Amino acid sequence: MNLFDYTIPEKNEEFDLLLEHESLSIVRIVSSDNFESKKYVQDEDEWILVIEGEATLLLNKEEKVLKKGDSLLIPAKAPHQVTKMTKGTVWLVIHIF
Repeated sequence: MNLFDYTIPEKNEEFDLLLEHESLSIVRIVSSDNFESKKYVQDEDEWILVIEGEATLLLNKEEKVLKKGDSLLIPAKAPHQVTKMTKGTVWLVIHIF
């Protein structure tokens, strides 16, 4: 799989599992700017990297603006929610179990 071979969805996001091994998984997410904002609370740590685009998210009620090249560690059990994204935002997400 080529990391940059994707189609931007018209609505919501597309998730592609790139690797799953022992205590981690790596997922590519391609996002539309037309999406339903959901609150997440996950059992695992999550490290996110914005490869393309820009997004705003709330992490523990604090707003974070992430641009191309920015990364963020979301600790397990931390409430988080994406509130804004530019069309074509691409994320690399590593879940650490």
